[in-house]
Amino acid sequence: MDVHGRIREVLAETIREELAPEHQQLSTEDLIKALRQRGIIDDVMKELKFVTDVNETGRTLAPKSSTHFVDREPPVLKKTNIDPTRRYLYLQVLGGKAFLDHLQEPEPLPGQICSTFTLCLHFRNQRFRSKPVPCACEPDFQDGFLLEIHKDSLGDGSKMVDATTMLSISDPVHMVLIKTDTFGETTLVASYFLEWRSVLAAENGITNVAVELLGVGTESKVSVGVLNIRLEMYPQLNKTLSSEIISTQFTLERQKTAEKERLFLVYAKQWWREYLQIRPTHNTRLVKIFAQDENGVNRPVCSYVRPLRAGRLLDTPRQAARFVSVLGHERAAVIGGGGGKQEQWCTLLAFLCRNKYLLSRVIVKTMLTFCAVFFLGLDWKPLCVLEQKQKESPILG
Repeated sequence: MDVHGRIREVLAETIREELAPEHQQLSTEDLIKALRQRGIIDDVMKELKFVTDVNETGRTLAPKSSTHFVDREPPVLKKTNIDPTRRYLYLQVLGGKAFLDHLQEPEPLPGQICSTFTLCLHFRNQRFRSKPVPCACEPDFQDGFLLEIHKDSLGDGSKMVDATTMLSISDPVHMVLIKTDTFGETTLVASYFLEWRSVLAAENGITNVAVELLGVGTESKVSVGVLNIRLEMYPQLNKTLSSEIISTQFTLERQKTAEKERLFLVYAKQWWREYLQIRPTHNTRLVKIFAQDENGVNRPVCSYVRPLRAGRLLDTPRQAARFVSVLGHERAAVIGGGGGKQEQWCTLLAFLCRNKYLLSRVIVKTMLTFCAVFFLGLDWKPLCVLEQKQKESPILG
């Protein structure tokens, strides 16, 4: 907004139309009255933004003006290095709606600290994070993410994938919504796996999707809100696929996944029978083979343990254990009474975005230390279970 230009226009118009010819001077009251009548003062007040830069110790950094005007002009887009030989998926988030938990939330005033939503994405070793937006019934998400699509097999990394090849890439886009309150505490709001391959059937390579986000934990069946998402392929496909082919591929993948889960269940039952035959006291131990993630989906506990690449940050198992020991811990929120232990397992992205865990400290520290140690070259066991004797610490084995 050009404030000075608007004031000059109002001043010229006031002199030309409203003042009599015998009036040679304008008073301050006349000018303020004219600005208020045309809504200029209200527009300026809406665009004021108060900025205070304070570091962690509370000391003020370099002095800055206490207020400044927010430029509503279209932002200048930053250039991104794009490989012309690669295929990209451009994912745009075009706002949200029906976040009913924030229906009565007032609109924040300029400069006021408020709770914010942040959207985190993960796709094939690529991680992205949106700009924080104020919590509202219709949060103003306006972000775009450029996801690179390529095959991981040797010799295919530099080739541009076609529609048929992309149809075989079953990795979804994992979306995690985080809420940060006025005290800086983070809360996991929703976790969603977006199936992006429907864009392969779009004639112009563009499709719009309304994603319904569900809660986490005990609220995994309750709707949190809806995100409007637009998917676009760059460059456009020379030949698109039919909807029947894509539906058939999805059906085959679901059948394959169901068969894997069935075989693992058979193997787990056999292992449990052999485990009980070792000694009678094993029947009294609390052994966890399956655990629910933040979406309420049952997963084998071994799926939560995977090698973590730390580069040169962690060189020894002792350093890995030290790193895990400084992670934050929070008790899982429950509705109702009862003194039983409450826990909430999370996928890797949800855990990293929230930056704290809702499990037993011993369980999480043991599992994450195993993840780091496995990458350091120790043996990887095909099956992992959680074992806990009565009134003793759990054991991961």
